[in-house]
Amino acid sequence: MAKKAKKRKYSKGAAKKVERAMKKRKAGTLRSGRSGKKVKSRKQAIAIGLSEARKKGAKVPRRKSNS
Repeated sequence: MAKKAKKRKYSKGAAKKVERAMKKRKAGTLRSGRSGKKVKSRKQAIAIGLSEARKKGAKVPRRKSNS
């Protein structure tokens, strides 16, 4: 039996955006949207990277909706 090729959930472009956001957070230059506060949280940095990737049209799964 041949192994089934696994599809990527996130595109390479999305990974690059997240990586960029993480580096900016580490450097202390990543800021959040409207308030412009400095981002310290790792999760928030990832969310910002994915959000930017979505805006660029990269392959990223949909946000989880609050229902």
